[in-house]
Amino acid sequence: MTLLDGRKVSNDIKNEIAAHVQQMKERGEKVPHLAAVLVGDDGASLTYVGSKVKACERVGFESTLIRLPNTTTESELLDKIRELNEDDAIDGFIVQLPLPKQIDEQKVLMAVDPRKDVDGFHPENFGKIALDMEGFIPATPFGILQLLERFQVETKGKHTLVIGRSHIVGRPMSILMSQKRKAGNSTVTIAHSHTENLAEFTKKADIIIAALGIPEFLTEAMVKEGVVVIDVGITRVPDASHPKGYVIKGDVDFENVSKKASFITPVPGGVGPMTIAMLLQNTLLARKQRMGH
Repeated sequence: MTLLDGRKVSNDIKNEIAAHVQQMKERGEKVPHLAAVLVGDDGASLTYVGSKVKACERVGFESTLIRLPNTTTESELLDKIRELNEDDAIDGFIVQLPLPKQIDEQKVLMAVDPRKDVDGFHPENFGKIALDMEGFIPATPFGILQLLERFQVETKGKHTLVIGRSHIVGRPMSILMSQKRKAGNSTVTIAHSHTENLAEFTKKADIIIAALGIPEFLTEAMVKEGVVVIDVGITRVPDASHPKGYVIKGDVDFENVSKKASFITPVPGGVGPMTIAMLLQNTLLARKQRMGH
């Protein structure tokens, strides 16, 4: 069993980006600038945005954190997005989800300039990816592709099962894995909450991408020998014996499924770190596109 170590690979990618940024500086070019908009004071979102800003520092990007109160109206946020769209100093920006109830997320994501949409959530980027055109791949699916590529996991002709159909992971992942690409060319099935006899599908699958948000849902009895498992789930499970009062669990019963798997991602330390690395990669791509490369 090989551990698909996201911490290691994300470090490698950050080092590659840092070297690239160093060359840009030496040529006197403007370095990439990522902005993040955070509305309200959700603890998990604060942590995520904090680690994104830290990652920017590490690779030599410029970064801006825009914090808005919980009471921000939709039109105030849309004004801020318009400002960022027009600000020539900013190459890419993200609006941290979830947003407070008074704001329509869809409207906000639609307002982001697709050329600065480094999260890859705008329909224009999603459509481009679906049509094999150049666009920003959402950071989590992009990270999964990188893990599969860099560990040279064979995907061609394999049967991939994606459990979950969210716009952020499941749906784009199902499209990407079927496309002509290095980590692709597989036959894809999408399963979800209405799929009957799910175990029949999981037992046949060569590659399982679990993104449904139910802790330890995928068990050893549900998978075949030699399966490749990508665990996208991340759920805080209360645990009084733990200093933090909770433990992080994935969608896969790692301890037992790993006995059968040929490759498997840990949680934490698998897909999570890759997401931030690919956000940086998208920001670098945005900068290059703006320079006309």
